[in-house]
Amino acid sequence: MEFKKTLSTLAVLVCLGMPAAYAQASIFMYDDANDLDTEEKQDWDASAELGLLFTSGNTETETFKTKLNAARDYQNWRHKGMIDYYRSEQEDQDTGESFVTGDRLFISAQSNYKFSPESRSSVFVFGSYEEDKFSGYEYQGTVAVGYGARYRYSQSLFADYEIGPGFSVNKPIVNGTIQEQETSAILRLAGNLVWDISKTSKFNALASTEIGEENTKSRAELSVSANVNSSLALKFSVAANHNSYLEDASKEKLDTETAVTLVYSF
Repeated sequence: MEFKKTLSTLAVLVCLGMPAAYAQASIFMYDDANDLDTEEKQDWDASAELGLLFTSGNTETETFKTKLNAARDYQNWRHKGMIDYYRSEQEDQDTGESFVTGDRLFISAQSNYKFSPESRSSVFVFGSYEEDKFSGYEYQGTVAVGYGARYRYSQSLFADYEIGPGFSVNKPIVNGTIQEQETSAILRLAGNLVWDISKTSKFNALASTEIGEENTKSRAELSVSANVNSSLALKFSVAANHNSYLEDASKEKLDTETAVTLVYSF
């Protein structure tokens, strides 16, 4: 419940704080034109994460996590996409049989159209799809459109803010039985902070909440990465997913994940 309150508070502050940010932009903000050369064609920036954990002895477990990110920022367009997969298995010491303790797939994609190559403001289209066998839903999907803004507070620190309406679709699971598909209008609020701590380390914080008629779905992640070399980095992250309402009362509303992964950039 505290997690939900925190994200909701963040979302309200984003909305209320946006006009103030505009007023102060000319004082301490950098223009988006400083972010990139809008005349030079930019290739896709992509990275792949991989994390593995195996234990043996009194407890036999296997945990696998992988994530693929891709982004491109050029002239009037900003694109980004992500595929995130996590799976965990544990062996029953009495029977020797393995059973799944975690299985989640999350996919998202977004495109922003900037009003001009140098503009901070943009309109966006966002879509996501999630399958989590232990969330109380067979799947959850979201489509949203709205307004986005990028503010650069210094050469090493910038933040993205987004707000817009949309709709969600999902199929609840109650006592192992899949229910009928449900749809709902939502309001999506999101924020992302990127800080280049040094030439070899980076901090990233993101939070989003999709407020619906019955359920509010929220996601958040904090991560710190440090380069091993020009292509390889070590990343530590803490993530959380929260649903304010589940038809199956036996399920937990909050799922958290702490991970250490290797990140390869290409």
